[in-house]
Amino acid sequence: MSDPTPVFDDLREETEELDRLVAELTEERWALATPAPRWTIAHQIAHLHWTDKAALLAVTDQDGFQEAAKQALAAPDTFVDDAAEEGARLRPAELLSRWREGRIALDTALRAAPGGTRFPWFGPPMSAASMATGRLMETWAHGQDVADTLGVVRAPTDRLRHVVRIGVRARNFAFGVRGLPVPQEEFRVELTAPSGEVWSYGPAEARQRVTGPALDFCLLVTQRAHRTDLALTAEGRDADRWLGIAQAFAGPPGTGRPPKESAR
Repeated sequence: MSDPTPVFDDLREETEELDRLVAELTEERWALATPAPRWTIAHQIAHLHWTDKAALLAVTDQDGFQEAAKQALAAPDTFVDDAAEEGARLRPAELLSRWREGRIALDTALRAAPGGTRFPWFGPPMSAASMATGRLMETWAHGQDVADTLGVVRAPTDRLRHVVRIGVRARNFAFGVRGLPVPQEEFRVELTAPSGEVWSYGPAEARQRVTGPALDFCLLVTQRAHRTDLALTAEGRDADRWLGIAQAFAGPPGTGRPPKESAR
């Protein structure tokens, strides 16, 4: 990306939208259970704050990040939940303040990062733009958990293009992490953005195809909705299989959400 400013701006807007959802909540509502097992709204924000801090460390103190990553990965099955639990014990006002301060610090550091620099992460090293894209994807996904908990329907925006891009690029990872053979054919993905624009990826003549609303694709690859509840269409066996396993996040396969019918 020649100018990463747009993704930095989109990340800031995404975090501000989530901030508006939680800023006026009572302490009782911060403790509401979200669709993520054992996670309250406080856990969701605490997780975002912890990951923002890790990203800030990666950008500003790479040695410090490597040490922190080593400590976290010493407990690979629990460190995410442990960090969220620690943050969730804070009073909501304190957690909200720390999250805001961390977001501002990360935004400043990303914008000041020298072009072409790659920073360490829990997976492959990332550029400042890729780091911001990943943070936006996580913020949007965990924000969806918060919105679902509060019964709020968020108006989708074209910021979703960043989530879509990660989801498309993670196709091979989704197969590999499940021990499945990676398809040799290229896929065509055509998604309708909230603005009405069509976002296209892959060769137009590809036989393996995925089409539908960009919002639904984002809900699928972040595993915030079950495939049967989404208006996505697959053509081709491999494309169909992908929609059953897609994920935009690193790490082991998630359990996802049950179909709405079975959740009643």
